[in-house]
Amino acid sequence: MEDKRKSLLREIDKTSTLLDKTKATKAANLNRYLALQSQIKKRHQVIRTLQDEIEHAEAGIQRAQEVTAALSGDIERLRKDYAALLRRAHRMRQNQSNLLFLFSSTSLNDAFQRWQYLRQYERYRRRQATLIEETRVALNERTAQLEQRIKEKQRLLGTQQQQEELLDQEMADKDRTIQVLKKDESKLAAQLEKQQKSHQKLNDAIEWVIREEVTKKKQAARNPETLKSFSAKNAAEETQEDIISPFSKSKGKLPWPVSGGSIVRKFGQQPHPTLKNVQITNNGIDIRAGSRAAVSVVFEGKVVGIQFIPGYKNTVVVQHERYYTVYSNLQEVSVSKGDNVSAGQTIGSLSSEVPELHFEVWQEKKRLNPASWIR
Repeated sequence: MEDKRKSLLREIDKTSTLLDKTKATKAANLNRYLALQSQIKKRHQVIRTLQDEIEHAEAGIQRAQEVTAALSGDIERLRKDYAALLRRAHRMRQNQSNLLFLFSSTSLNDAFQRWQYLRQYERYRRRQATLIEETRVALNERTAQLEQRIKEKQRLLGTQQQQEELLDQEMADKDRTIQVLKKDESKLAAQLEKQQKSHQKLNDAIEWVIREEVTKKKQAARNPETLKSFSAKNAAEETQEDIISPFSKSKGKLPWPVSGGSIVRKFGQQPHPTLKNVQITNNGIDIRAGSRAAVSVVFEGKVVGIQFIPGYKNTVVVQHERYYTVYSNLQEVSVSKGDNVSAGQTIGSLSSEVPELHFEVWQEKKRLNPASWIR
């Protein structure tokens, strides 16, 4: 739980840095709103994680209190028993010594039994004394653990209060940003229409590139020389390619295409952040990063398309067997069509004005959620 909380706080720190950079520009209000949404969601997750940690600490405190109470009871009982033993031993010494006790035996067998009794009695006394000391040490350890758990709970409660205060500030910031955006809804509607047209152009361009690559593959398969070596076994293996391909095995393990980024728009259909009753569809995810951040390919492959699309700037499409990754909104491109690229290789960089990467993952003509593929 603590590791998860620390990971979320690192993500929040990244988003906070991006928010600071957008605070000064009026045109960045929508991007700021989206970043705040992401920030608030993560802040809620941090608070929920803290609540789980506090519950865990409270359960630990309760268990420690129960054990401490039991050990205290054990010590009290052992001390009473030991005190009774000492009183009994004292009375025995007053009445007669151990030697007299032995010599007063009526027979050798009786003397042996009395000697055995005295030995057992002495061992029992020593064992009781040792047990009292061991229980006392265990009680001290448990008491120290209890005090530590109480301190940990107090620290967690303080952290939770701090996170709730930060959340209140972010919610207020979000409300102020919404008010600014509402004053300019007509411009936002026009901006949305423009974005939708750019989005469609991007989608058409990606589909065209993928269609061309699929067509090339089919034409190669119809080549007479290829058909000679093509068998039913090959066909069966091809249908299983997505199962055994290195790219498909990397689902959930791919690196982020930009470092230090934060997702500000998720995949799929979603309500517009400010325009009521308006749904928008995102074929990928949008990642806010630092100014002029380097963009890297997430898996080795081949560059099969590079195109400039108004609204999305430069777009690079990389093929990974039957899969494709798309990198849009690049200010600069450092690769060429036909290049073989390795995982982590820089293929371009974002702009300094709106450093936001649009990232998509396709399985031939099927769109996939990129957030499920990156780690």
